[in-house]
Amino acid sequence: MPYMLLIMEPREQRQGRSPEAGRAVYDRMLRFTENLQSRGLLKASNSLRSDREGVRVEVRGGKPTLMDGPFSESKEMVGGFFYLDCKTKAEAVAIAESCPAAEWSTIEVREIGPCFDD
Repeated sequence: MPYMLLIMEPREQRQGRSPEAGRAVYDRMLRFTENLQSRGLLKASNSLRSDREGVRVEVRGGKPTLMDGPFSESKEMVGGFFYLDCKTKAEAVAIAESCPAAEWSTIEVREIGPCFDD
């Protein structure tokens, strides 16, 4: 079953790290990613740039509205993701528990599927 692990991190956290601390965190995440890949569980993963560089798009009544980041109403931002192929939800949760980012962020585990119920 496909699962998405979303790394929900505090918005200002990255700016609080020194370059050395940021590199150490990134290296830990790369090793975690390599481990998932070697186990055949990883479909895709990546980190995301800060929401300061993002834009939100809405189209209402055919009219697009764009809002540049940062998005002040949010306390967290999606900092990255892992797209996994797991046998069970319990396996996906166990992987989230072992993710280094769980030490400084919240990992949201979501099963991939339609956005409606039959």
